[in-house]
Amino acid sequence: MSSTTEETSIRSSNQHDCACGDTPPITATSPESPSAVGASSVVYRIENMDCPTEETLIRQKLTSIKGITQLKFNLLERKLTVEHRLADEKPIQQALQEIGMQAELVDTATQAQQHPSTSPTSSKSWWLIGLGVASAIAAEVIAWVSGNESSWAVIALSLFAILISGVGTYKKGWIALANLNLNINALMAIAVTGAVIIGQWPEAAMVMALFSLSEMIEALSLDRARNAIRGLMAMAPEQATVKQADGTWLTVGTDQIQIGAILRVAPGERVPLDGILTEGGSAIDQAPITGESMPVAKNIGDQVFAGTINQSGSFLYRVSSTKSDSMLARIIVRIEEAQASRAPTQRFVDQFAKIYTPVVFLLALAVMIVPPVFFGLLWSVWVYKALVLLVIACPCALVVSTPVTVVSGLAAAAKAGILIKGGIYLEDGRNLKVLALDKTGTITLGKPSVTDITPLQGDTNAHLGLAASLANRSDHPVSGAISRYWQSQFSTVSLTEVSQFEALMGRGVKARVDDQWFYLGNHRLVEELGICNTSLEATLRTFEGDGKTVVILCNETAPLLMVAVADTVRETSRQAIAELHAMGVRTVMLTGDNTLTAKAIAKLVGIDDARGDLLPEDKLAAIQQEITQYGHVGMVGDGINDAPALAKAHIGFAMGAAGTDTALETADVALMDDDLRKIPQFIQLSQRTSRILKQNISLALGIKVVFLVLAVFGSASLWMAVFADMGASLLVIFNGLRLVKLPASKLAAKSAL
Repeated sequence: MSSTTEETSIRSSNQHDCACGDTPPITATSPESPSAVGASSVVYRIENMDCPTEETLIRQKLTSIKGITQLKFNLLERKLTVEHRLADEKPIQQALQEIGMQAELVDTATQAQQHPSTSPTSSKSWWLIGLGVASAIAAEVIAWVSGNESSWAVIALSLFAILISGVGTYKKGWIALANLNLNINALMAIAVTGAVIIGQWPEAAMVMALFSLSEMIEALSLDRARNAIRGLMAMAPEQATVKQADGTWLTVGTDQIQIGAILRVAPGERVPLDGILTEGGSAIDQAPITGESMPVAKNIGDQVFAGTINQSGSFLYRVSSTKSDSMLARIIVRIEEAQASRAPTQRFVDQFAKIYTPVVFLLALAVMIVPPVFFGLLWSVWVYKALVLLVIACPCALVVSTPVTVVSGLAAAAKAGILIKGGIYLEDGRNLKVLALDKTGTITLGKPSVTDITPLQGDTNAHLGLAASLANRSDHPVSGAISRYWQSQFSTVSLTEVSQFEALMGRGVKARVDDQWFYLGNHRLVEELGICNTSLEATLRTFEGDGKTVVILCNETAPLLMVAVADTVRETSRQAIAELHAMGVRTVMLTGDNTLTAKAIAKLVGIDDARGDLLPEDKLAAIQQEITQYGHVGMVGDGINDAPALAKAHIGFAMGAAGTDTALETADVALMDDDLRKIPQFIQLSQRTSRILKQNISLALGIKVVFLVLAVFGSASLWMAVFADMGASLLVIFNGLRLVKLPASKLAAKSAL
């Protein structure tokens, strides 16, 4: 009965090692790990880093600096983390300034408490864009009425529109071209300048004004994804009522409160920080953290979480985590890390865009040069067609479609109490063919109680005391059952002191008492000690046939006492298994408990296959076998015994995430309320996300193809090209953002979006 809640670093050698999910963000000049000795880290907040366009420019600029080992982008909070081996950060800051990035250094010790990024769409910006659009429309109207596109009034209004709405675009475009980057700003600057050169003044003005307006609308749309994360930040109150040394109460900012402080929470208030309830009791709405639909009763000794809502009684509790280390803060960090990584579809889109843009740019050059030079056609006509092609060439809609959709899916999952560590797992969930599950604490509640005590020799009470003394040093659920039973029956009798305590992974524990070794463990341990007998085997089969778990106290020569415990199956387990089967997912139980008990529990909840008496390495081998036979395999567990299997599986699901750090650190997906029904919901969310990603890619490419054909045949104008490009961008953004608004209840629905 070894520990199930110890920290583990097994993921460091995992096949999908990147904690945020996918491939490493970049390796600039060295393949070395950023966490290796000698590496430094610096974080910048870049207010004008809004979308993949800026990210690509920054990536291209900084990867050319020798000594930078890794870049991590968080577009939601406009943060850039640079891992480097430079003497100082001056080259980084200088490089960012050269490409027009407004970089502000963030104090990594307090960045979790920094104010959220502000929106670049100020009222002044809207007024300027409005004036630009109005001037462009006026120029179009005058040109159409007068039939003269080069009159002084048309030129003046067009120039005003271009200058008032396009200075930023020109500046960004020049920087991009100087760095050999053909982004949307560079293409738009070339297109508008070309239109002016060939005398298309109203067209040039309208293109620049519409582009700037579309950029503003896109920035507002992307802010909706940011607000999904900011909404989590706002759930925890900024102040709390704290007990002072003299017994009085004082309202204090939560960022000043230390671990151990006593806080008071009145009915209707939100819990300010994580802690353990010490006085009173209440029902608490934990939906913000776990996604549970019903309030949970809390009594003395129970844990409460920041951001949850006190429904009824007043209570006091002792703070167990600071503001920056609360469960809510860690959830936010995990979501940000997850969205910062690149999902498989996003990696494909990025690679496609690198090829697509130069190819279309070369096609535009060919359209501009070949007809006039080789066929004597008018330069002005073909230059105009080439400019239209340039505008259409930008893959903005294609590039932005994937990160917005993935972030929306991650936020929707978090609202439902499912914490996903990266886009790779969100996309991969739909491919699961097999789900392996641990038994204790996963399918069952993990809080078994003693049902039978069978003496094998000697004084029963004395041996039960020895068993309780060994069990008291372990945190395995079965050990907990024995400890609780002893306390309930013999609370006035002290436990025996043990020494040289040692956990025997997958078998039990051992310790010395009065210079003699005693063992408390399962059937496998007794067999390994060579002291198993026919009578013991018969009794074991009887208990195990009833679905009970049996542990035996023994010394080095003989078994002394047998204790049977029974666990309670979670109410949600049967429904979860049924839903998984309806989705075509095979289920298999992998447990260290005996085979008969495993099969009895499996039959009770409807699991396809059950395997017992497994050590951690046996669970690992079983996962490999399932992968070989069926392909994509998931694993659900709750502690260190399951860590190797969790690491080997394509997707590891952690139970008990709201109560342990191990679950958050080890698994790829954490179920915040220990409800197995969240796994079918996760798979359905993965399917929905995949459908929207395909829709977005089809929309973006389809619109491009249509307008490329129209441009070549002369049926598309510059302003139509702008509408096509930015319209496609807004379409895919709004389509992706549908996932953010998806309520938890709909995640379980089987109807397609």
